[in-house]
Amino acid sequence: MILNRRKFIKRILFALASIEALFLIKGSVSKVDTSTKKKKLFKAGKVDEFEANKFYSFLTGQFYLKRFEDGGFMALSIKCTHLGCVVNINPKTGGFNCPCHASQFDKLGEVTSAPATRPLDFFPIEIIQGEIFVDTSKAIQRSSFSKSQITYA
Repeated sequence: MILNRRKFIKRILFALASIEALFLIKGSVSKVDTSTKKKKLFKAGKVDEFEANKFYSFLTGQFYLKRFEDGGFMALSIKCTHLGCVVNINPKTGGFNCPCHASQFDKLGEVTSAPATRPLDFFPIEIIQGEIFVDTSKAIQRSSFSKSQITYA
């Protein structure tokens, strides 16, 4: 079989395209799970610096930290679950209000007034040697409040 220059170039291009396609297929099949991101711990402060039944704003970490009467801590996202607006603390109700579309949440972050359909997301908390660290790498969605969402020292 005689190869002219045109056939040779076509075969080279076809071979290169095939190799590239194999790399693309291999890359999409063996993709590393990106949901296991490295933790991003936000240092909130010492346990004894926080009063019971009070919210603390950490806008750079994008969460509100609540210390309950029994000493437990919970970190709630500042983003409304309706469209992601920043919620405000409501001092009258002890919960949260969304200024954009009037969603309201109670002190546990559960919806008390629509249009939001699910509670505020929360962040896991770790207490290490009396210091509170909030893992802000991923907000956890929830359908309702559970006692397991509270962290104790």
